Amino acid sequence: MVPCTFEGAVDMGPRFRGDGAGVWGEAMANAPLTGIKACVFDAYGTLFDFASAASRCPDVPADKMGALTALWRDKQLQYTWLRSLQKRHADFWQVTGDALDFALETLKLDRPGLRDTLMQLYLTLDAFPEVPSVLERLKRAGLRTAILSNGSPRMLDAAVKNAGLAELLDAVLSAEEVGTFKTSPQVYQLALDRLALKESEISFQSSNAWDAHAASAFGMRVVWCNRYGQRPERLPGKPDAEVTTLAELPDLVAAN
Repeated sequence: MVPCTFEGAVDMGPRFRGDGAGVWGEAMANAPLTGIKACVFDAYGTLFDFASAASRCPDVPADKMGALTALWRDKQLQYTWLRSLQKRHADFWQVTGDALDFALETLKLDRPGLRDTLMQLYLTLDAFPEVPSVLERLKRAGLRTAILSNGSPRMLDAAVKNAGLAELLDAVLSAEEVGTFKTSPQVYQLALDRLALKESEISFQSSNAWDAHAASAFGMRVVWCNRYGQRPERLPGKPDAEVTTLAELPDLVAAN
């Protein structure tokens, strides 16, 4: 059986209220975030659609596309966490390839050249439709913008250039600089050090609930972009706001 993805490539069901009331319903009511000087974004699943690699590959059978995307992503995340715990670091490109190998073998997708095609497509993932205009609004409002991702520098550089976002970002920060992966506090500290800002001056955006909670526990202000209808995690930290797309972000940080 293929496990369900943590990232919501499958239907995750109705969302749980973010106000702690314990009632199934809509997302939390969001209050504006004040004092924000920079908006820092996770990359994969937040700015870039990791599902677009398989969906743009004609050699992936339609009946296995969802399962491949889900399993590939699940193993990719699991390998980052396990390598961090073991202190056996490998960069995100290797981790992504290892996860893909596991998924292809599990799903019996052994077509010649398929692995190489999918890995190259991962370098040019589609940006979500609202991303360029959101970054433009934030920049016009005088806010700094950055990526903070597990992705290796090469992967992030390729994705940013492919999506035409280079001029809209002040910094692209890779966990490779500190030699471990999220949710290590060292990764979140990298954003503070490079932007020379305090935790409370950064709004961190992630579609990954575990990432959003970890950044909040670290001390950042956090907007959880719950693209996939996930339920809140039972982890330290709590996002300040929940949105369904990044289009809602500029109003939250007063970027009009």
